[in-house]
Amino acid sequence: MNGLYRKKFTAADEHIDVMGHVNNAVWVQWVQDIATAHWDAVADPAHAAEFVWLVIRHEIDYRGNIEAGHIVTGETWIEGNAKGAKSTRRVDFRDAGDKVIVSANTTWAMLNRETGKLARVRPEIIANFQTDLKD
Repeated sequence: MNGLYRKKFTAADEHIDVMGHVNNAVWVQWVQDIATAHWDAVADPAHAAEFVWLVIRHEIDYRGNIEAGHIVTGETWIEGNAKGAKSTRRVDFRDAGDKVIVSANTTWAMLNRETGKLARVRPEIIANFQTDLKD
C-alpha cells in the first residue's frame, strides 16, 4: 500500500516571525492543511460525507526552518492501525535540499458528522492513507 501524500507550501511574509523564519503556529496550520487535503483527495466520498476528523494531539520536532519565499514539501501518511476512533498521522516537511526540517506525529479522532460522536475507524476507511514505504 502507498498512502503517501505530498503538498508544497510556500512561506509568505505573514508566516514569518521575529526571528525571520516560519512561525511555529504556521507549521501547525500546515500540518492540519496537508492532513485535510489528504483526506479530501483520497477518502471514499461516502466516508467523507459521514465522518470528520479532529486533531487531538500534536507532537512536533523542529530541526530547521525556512524564510519568506522558500518552499517546503510536506509528506503525510497514517502510521499503523487505528485504535478505536483514533489514528496516528505522520507529517514531514522537506526543504529544497530534501532535508526533513520539521516532523510531526499527530493523533486524530474520527467523529460522525451528524451526531458529533466518536466513530470507530474501520480498516477500510484508512487503508488508502497508510503506507509501508516509510523508514
